[in-house]
Amino acid sequence: MVFTSQISYAKKYRERMMNMPHPTSSSTATSAHAFPAHIEHQLDKATALCTQQGARMTAQRRDVLGLILMHARPVGAYDLLEELKTAERRPAPPTVYRALDFLLEHGLIHRIERLSAFIPCTNLRHCSHTHEHSEACLHTAQFLICRNCKAVTEIADTTVLETLKHICKNEDFVIQSTSVEVEGLCAECASKRPTKEIPHQGA
Repeated sequence: MVFTSQISYAKKYRERMMNMPHPTSSSTATSAHAFPAHIEHQLDKATALCTQQGARMTAQRRDVLGLILMHARPVGAYDLLEELKTAERRPAPPTVYRALDFLLEHGLIHRIERLSAFIPCTNLRHCSHTHEHSEACLHTAQFLICRNCKAVTEIADTTVLETLKHICKNEDFVIQSTSVEVEGLCAECASKRPTKEIPHQGA
């Protein structure tokens, strides 16, 4: 079991890219990808959530989120970079990392540390407050990671958060974000494992 911070990833890339040139087209360009209707609906919901928080969902950010939503499994940054490339547009890695940084900060995706990959937040749930200002609005998630097929299931058990809050309160530690990763086998993969024969007594 691993406890990680979603915020630390965003800070790490922000520091690395401070001196890199910022793209000028992401805020004005139209989306280069067409997504199925159900994905577009989720993207519209994400855009509305960003607007409520005073943030802007640019075309580049929308495309990155759309591609993550399209994947049935966690997807890495460089896989996203390849999928974003078109005949007219070839985004640089910093562009993708900035988009991921934004999506992480606004609770629209999660980074699975064990896999160095990203998944969308279940139902794109996110409160309208900044988590640093309200402990009650902590964006917490727990992930069950299958070692065999790499499937990731997100669950939200409030008792886990309450336990963490109690521990941190005793340590005078202020929680900003939490993520719990549990590795094992999903039900399907576990069912395919050969069962060990139980020796008969007296044999």
